[in-house]
Amino acid sequence: MKGFPAAKDTSPLTLDEPLRRTSAAVFSSPHSGRDYPKSLVERSRLKPALLLRSSEDAFVDELFAAAPEFGAPLLKANFPRAWVDANRAVNEIDPVLVSNPPAQRLSSPRAAAGLGVAPRVVSEGRQIYDGAKIRYEEVCERVAACHQPYHAALEDLMTKTRRRFGAALLIDCHSMPSESVRHGRDKGPEIILGDRHGLSANSALIAEAMKIFEEAGFRATRNSPFAGGHITQSWGRPEEGFHALQIEINRGLYLNEAKVERAPEFEAFRAKLRPAIQRLAHMQALAALMRPLADHRFAAE
Repeated sequence: MKGFPAAKDTSPLTLDEPLRRTSAAVFSSPHSGRDYPKSLVERSRLKPALLLRSSEDAFVDELFAAAPEFGAPLLKANFPRAWVDANRAVNEIDPVLVSNPPAQRLSSPRAAAGLGVAPRVVSEGRQIYDGAKIRYEEVCERVAACHQPYHAALEDLMTKTRRRFGAALLIDCHSMPSESVRHGRDKGPEIILGDRHGLSANSALIAEAMKIFEEAGFRATRNSPFAGGHITQSWGRPEEGFHALQIEINRGLYLNEAKVERAPEFEAFRAKLRPAIQRLAHMQALAALMRPLADHRFAAE
């Protein structure tokens, strides 16, 4: 389809695993999928077609492709966010878009804004469709085909990681439009780390992650305006040994946002990010969380 990359994989996800698992971190890229269903493109009112890709975390999966080299798996969605948003609850339904929504739907500000599990809008509030609603049954089909397999794979990775290492850290990888953090001449932060304001991870983890990015030469901030979505909330359960951090990267650093193409600086930026990925996979704060739980497990055996 014109304006879209050729589909390379018919499966909803790709899992890149390390040759040898040495990290208790799991990297996830739920919004970088770019296999656009033909039915979505044909029904979309957005012309040129590139506008439909404006909410995509384009090439974030490539930015974090080094994670398996450092002993950590990388889970990637192949389906696009404009079709199904893996960072939303399955019942986060927008009644403006969806006909016959279920009575038990989750009313959230995100869904009301058109950013439910089946989105009505992309970046800058652009309407995807011409006003006609979609059936709730179609939403369920999308969820079953895309959302559920992604979260099943994520659950498998996180539970096996905690079982093996005594703790598990989800690093949820995203990008943000440069305009969303720009303030006049101030270009804003380059990296935003989210831990749901201290709820989703041990405080030492986000403190060390901040240090890692700052020492790599990035301007980093915490939680504002992005503190973490459904995935961070779901897996941020420190009392159970599950920790979650969200990473938002300013797209202006590596992407031609208007064309949704890799910018000339893409490879240089990826090289700059690489050592930070290595350090994230083997944070001292994560190792400290692993030992007490692992010692308790082995003592029981």
